[in-house]
Amino acid sequence: MRNPLSRATVPLAATVLAAAVLAAVAALPAAAATPLPVPEFRAAAPAADHPTYIVTVHPELDPGTVAEAYGITPIHVYRDALNGFAARLSPEQVEDLRATRSIVRSVEADGTASTSGIR
Repeated sequence: MRNPLSRATVPLAATVLAAAVLAAVAALPAAAATPLPVPEFRAAAPAADHPTYIVTVHPELDPGTVAEAYGITPIHVYRDALNGFAARLSPEQVEDLRATRSIVRSVEADGTASTSGIR
């Protein structure tokens, strides 16, 4: 025999669950929506004239969003092995990125890696 309240309980439970999810989303930190405090970049020559760098950003930041905030078009965005992006950068952009330690962890020239053959 079925309990007559069980049919009424399911929609009520779904409504309560939806309200709880909405409340949790509303309680997320406002920092996620706050724009990044990035300095204005100095004028740079076309990106094709510059070397490629690997930029790593702090783990709580999205590297694509950081690149966009700095006006940089990344060649590649990394989210697994490291949190950052590769991009062609002017010397001024490299200097400006390195100066924002609250956002950027490192800026390193891209290069070829190889093993030494030592086991």
